[in-house]
Amino acid sequence: MNYFKSFQEDILNLNIKNFEEKALELFSHQARYNTVYSDYIKYRGIAISSIKNIEDIPFLPIKFFKDFPVVTGEMASFQGYFSSSGTTGAITSKHYFWSEEFYLHHSLNLFEKEYGSITDYHILALLPSYLERKGSSLVRMAEYFIQKTGSEFSGFYLYNHEDLIKTMEVLKKDEKKVILLGVTFALLDLADGKLNIPLFDNLIVMETGGMKGRRREMIREEVHAILKRAFGVNHIHSEYGMTELMSQAYSKSEGKYNIPFSMRVMVRDINDPLSYSNRKQGGINIIDLANFHSCAFIETQDLGQIDRQNKLEVLGRFDNSEVRGCNLMVN
Repeated sequence: MNYFKSFQEDILNLNIKNFEEKALELFSHQARYNTVYSDYIKYRGIAISSIKNIEDIPFLPIKFFKDFPVVTGEMASFQGYFSSSGTTGAITSKHYFWSEEFYLHHSLNLFEKEYGSITDYHILALLPSYLERKGSSLVRMAEYFIQKTGSEFSGFYLYNHEDLIKTMEVLKKDEKKVILLGVTFALLDLADGKLNIPLFDNLIVMETGGMKGRRREMIREEVHAILKRAFGVNHIHSEYGMTELMSQAYSKSEGKYNIPFSMRVMVRDINDPLSYSNRKQGGINIIDLANFHSCAFIETQDLGQIDRQNKLEVLGRFDNSEVRGCNLMVN
């Protein structure tokens, strides 16, 4: 486990100076000690020694997290797992973690790198579908953030919109900023309700994606236009994360995500998945060095592109992919 500890320390200390070198080192390790990933590489006829740069690294299709325990090393070393939301009757993904404490500290580092100290915020979490089940990494992260704000007003809300509105009414006069963190359908439900939503300058509305079958699918621009109008804000912020990743990316407007230091996004060609074309629309492959304990090289079913400012824009999902709990908005 010394290998895990070394990677953990580098990530928590923001000490990733040569991403590609670290990624290749991690590939070599996981290709040998992650049974699922090792078998996948073998069945594809790829020699580990042939991988010389990150473009050569094979990415594990995300569906493997539904069918197998994707772990590097011995299962006995793992504390537990996070599970995806899925839809009724669907098989959910399980992402086993070596250290929940690492996940929480790393997530807080990524948030504070984008937004500053967590103690400058009140966090109001509107995550009903996630609170109604066990194993959500998003709920665990939000719970940790709420605790770290040190605010008596921070907390979770299920469907108690009246209480949420009362809290917002109190906080609109507070010096601290307020983050309303919500799954998309719940924010839209609040926006469409009959309640008078307090409008104030220090409010940040942050959606995490997800309609959960509660509403028709809508393009991002439509969703954001409704939310901006309802909450009186100029921009809608977004969080991009998934059960199978330990890292998150944040967008402060227009659905353009800043890619964190622990991640690299590579857009694969739709017609040739073994070639990359970041400036064009394609499938999103993610290297997440924070997945040092599982598999750091994930072939997602999300569609996206990288803009000239090196920001990620998530455009939707492949037509034949299963509906997931997050990031369902199609551009």
